[in-house]
Amino acid sequence: MPETTEQKRRSILRRIESLEEAIDKATEYLETGKHAHWSGFRAMFVQKVRDGKELPPHKDWVKNVFLPRQEKALDREERLLERIGE
Repeated sequence: MPETTEQKRRSILRRIESLEEAIDKATEYLETGKHAHWSGFRAMFVQKVRDGKELPPHKDWVKNVFLPRQEKALDREERLLERIGE
């Protein structure tokens, strides 16, 4: 069943909201250390553990890898929303 334009728009808006939330959490993590164990930062395969405790993500990884990817995805979604709105 083909999606209507309104369904596509709502889907894109939900993704944009999710990406903005992820960017906010990453920024807050870099500033204050809050959200260190947020599920969005979880390692894909194996968690890093030291002395039996799960380690938070490295701040350089969040700043240099996670944030740019999320911002790029947000930019793509916003451009897609503009194209659909035309």
